[in-house]
Amino acid sequence: MPKPFTETERQQFLADKHIAVLSVAATDGRPPAAVPIWYDYSPGGDIRISTGDRSRKVRLIRAAGVVTLTVQREELPYQYVIVEGTVVDDVTPAPHEAREEIAVRYLGPEGGRAFADGMDGSGSTLLTIRPDRWISIDYSGDL
Repeated sequence: MPKPFTETERQQFLADKHIAVLSVAATDGRPPAAVPIWYDYSPGGDIRISTGDRSRKVRLIRAAGVVTLTVQREELPYQYVIVEGTVVDDVTPAPHEAREEIAVRYLGPEGGRAFADGMDGSGSTLLTIRPDRWISIDYSGDL
């Protein structure tokens, strides 16, 4: 029987390296936008994403002020955490240090630094999202 994560488990799961799917309401009659994205999170903190500041996703996020972030484990045991959150900060351009920290999380120290150094950050934005509501499921007891 699936069970929700404890608070500590869900925060650790979100802090582990996963690709997230960020969803935000659309205002143009289209369905909500949902895009895979890198993110940064430390237990008890806020979620940070860095992305292009001229993208449809960022325009929708700025209009809505709230997003949903879904993080899942795609192999057994299936697990997921969904975070509904409020955008509490929007910095353009995204600071190099923040872009590098997020890239290092996914590519390791050398690859992450090279990735961040190879990008012109002038067209980027750093969005900080405060988790307001959590939904989680852990299917590990079903195996």
